[in-house]
Amino acid sequence: MHLFERLDAQRKAEASPFRAQLLKEDIERLARVRDLAAANAGIAPYLKAALYIGWSQGDFRTHELKPTLEPFLVAYHAYWHGGCADAQDSTCSELWEKFATDRLDRLVGCLSRVR
Repeated sequence: MHLFERLDAQRKAEASPFRAQLLKEDIERLARVRDLAAANAGIAPYLKAALYIGWSQGDFRTHELKPTLEPFLVAYHAYWHGGCADAQDSTCSELWEKFATDRLDRLVGCLSRVR
């Protein structure tokens, strides 16, 4: 998936140690999501596992991210089981960006714009 390569390139070029670390952790989480998608042909067990793999500290606030995280996970599962279509890859990337933005807006504590 192009998303992995794009995030790794961003990580390598990132000047902020905070953003570089977050990108590294995201790449690791996405590898777990990939493994879960490969192991689960059914969407329900995949979602149950993939929703709570550390998207927020201890997953205590992950439920707040579900409106943007779940659509990404569903699209990624479809991408994994549907082949290598460019349209699906583009959809996954767009949904990832929405999720990543939402997560930063909600979870950066005193810097958060969302309460």
